[in-house]
Amino acid sequence: MGSFSIWHWIIVLLIVLLLFGAGKLPKVMGDLAKGVKSFKAGLQDDSDDAAPGSNAKTIPNQPANTAETAAKKDEAVRS
Repeated sequence: MGSFSIWHWIIVLLIVLLLFGAGKLPKVMGDLAKGVKSFKAGLQDDSDDAAPGSNAKTIPNQPANTAETAAKKDEAVRS
């Protein structure tokens, strides 16, 4: 009951071919592939924006705490 036999898969394939038709199936698969590629590209863009190894969250409309701003603060305190 846990697995399907080859006959089950053949029947499912025939039903899919009857519903979509043989000519429309490649178009559907092409659209699906384009969707997956754009999803992966979106994930890649998100990971490129974040600095590697940085889990810090930024607050909108607040200056980022970078090494340069920390050095400037240290110099201001020493003066």
